[in-house]
Amino acid sequence: MSLQAYKTASTRAETPRQAEYRLFGQVTRALMHASTLDKNQFAERMDALDWNRRMWSALATACSEPGNQLPAPLRAHIISLSLFVSRHTSEVARGDDDFSTLIDINRMIMQGLSGQTE
Repeated sequence: MSLQAYKTASTRAETPRQAEYRLFGQVTRALMHASTLDKNQFAERMDALDWNRRMWSALATACSEPGNQLPAPLRAHIISLSLFVSRHTSEVARGDDDFSTLIDINRMIMQGLSGQTE
């Protein structure tokens, strides 16, 4: 790879914030699609719910790492949201609630990652 090609590739690389935004977008689209499926399409609905729960679990794990440089209150909020998402995911999987809360949470996080706050 030439030096110019390397420079071009490095300027196109995502920042961690952009990568997080993209991941949230992908997971949220999966949740939105799953929310339109019939309840008898359980496996497809569970795939989206599981992906979302795993993403939030990974975020909580990262926030609990000693070297995490986010402010402690923000880390605590993310961990708390992760626990809520896990509980709410179980409710959705049982059919006791719908996907809207999970989708809304993800959208709010995406707004924060993009700098679009109210």
